[in-house]
Amino acid sequence: MFRRILIILLLNTLLFLGLTSGGQAQDEQIWDQELNRYLTPQEMGQEDVYLTPEEAAKLTFPESDSIRFEVINLTPDQKRLIEERIGWQFPESTFECFIAETRGKIDGWAFIQHTIGKHKAMTYMVGVDPDGEVTNVEVLVYRESRGSEVGKKRFNYQYQGKTIEDPIRINRDIINISGATMSVRSMSAGVKRALVLAHELYLQTQSQPPSINTASRTNKGFLESLLGF
Repeated sequence: MFRRILIILLLNTLLFLGLTSGGQAQDEQIWDQELNRYLTPQEMGQEDVYLTPEEAAKLTFPESDSIRFEVINLTPDQKRLIEERIGWQFPESTFECFIAETRGKIDGWAFIQHTIGKHKAMTYMVGVDPDGEVTNVEVLVYRESRGSEVGKKRFNYQYQGKTIEDPIRINRDIINISGATMSVRSMSAGVKRALVLAHELYLQTQSQPPSINTASRTNKGFLESLLGF
């Protein structure tokens, strides 16, 4: 009898520990050093949607006759080359791109970028013209509780006209936003990557067939696009 009671108590203890650890995993918190506290559930679930990709593309190329969509699939060599050019490694091997045309002439490319801000990824579009200059930046989705000023034109206008020759870095040619340094760095890195993508995959291949693999738009989700699945 005593042995049976002992076994029941042991099983109950193990069950309790399992439920407790499971709850802790679900309630995992993130510490914010600047705020000197854990982020609240509301802050962790923050997601402000401003534009769809199609809406952002139309804002980027308002006068183009047509805008088509491509999914770019980088080869390992292309990915390695682009990482060398921008100076950092990224997980994606696929990128979404809108291509604008007028009377058969390309007006530019708009790359959707997903880069990590302070805690979570933000999604935005970077427009590049045939001269290799940034024409527009539009924030599509912002997922942080602070730093959304990067989506304001009074901030991101400073990316316009940037090329791959520009540093595109805080305290070099980009003015920072107080309290949003990580988001500014993240967006600056994404703008640089978009410029290099345009240069390596389109601008250098205008006189010859592109060497990239493209596909029509799919139902690829955000995580699949972010992680390159």
